[in-house]
Amino acid sequence: MTVGALTAAQAGLVSCETCKLLSRPVHLDEPGHCPRCGAALELRRVHSIQYTWALVIAAAICYIPANMLPVMVSKTFATSDAETIIGGVVFLYTSGSWPLALIVLVASVMVPLGKLIALGYLLISVQRGMLGGCRERTRLYRMVEFIGRWSMLDVFVDTFTVALVQLQPLMSVVPGPGVLFFAAVVVLTMLAAETFDSRLIWDAGSKMESQDG
Repeated sequence: MTVGALTAAQAGLVSCETCKLLSRPVHLDEPGHCPRCGAALELRRVHSIQYTWALVIAAAICYIPANMLPVMVSKTFATSDAETIIGGVVFLYTSGSWPLALIVLVASVMVPLGKLIALGYLLISVQRGMLGGCRERTRLYRMVEFIGRWSMLDVFVDTFTVALVQLQPLMSVVPGPGVLFFAAVVVLTMLAAETFDSRLIWDAGSKMESQDG
């Protein structure tokens, strides 16, 4: 943050979390509603850090069985094979479907882990009152929020794979227990991104700046 820069909170303004319009609240206790979209205004989300930490920790716990337990169980007339996410990536790669393997690897392994690390970093930076890099951390949060809407991409990939396998005679595929944990990771990380108040990034920076001054 630029030294001496005035934040919206310091100027007595509040941003709408729906349309991002800056407006002056009716009162500090009752900010009122956004004049553009009509959404209720909040100076800051109550217990944002606590709720986000709880959701991030829960998602991190679910992330382990999501990758350890099988997500698909393929059955033939004589055999039954259970595949984890990584096992499915290896199978797709060795069978020649490397673009599909890359999509599953990124969407199922790298993206959820990256979101957990990014949210953890943002929470720690706010709690520690990190002074610099407010713009960069805000961009990071917006990226996490944007990626969240693509979090179910690999579910469509898995559905497509299952449909292909079902076309083969005497073979079927059923979802494994890992799917439930993976779905929990997706939902929890999306909720964590929603409960985190990005305005706290700027609050922490301005607070440290005022203490230094």
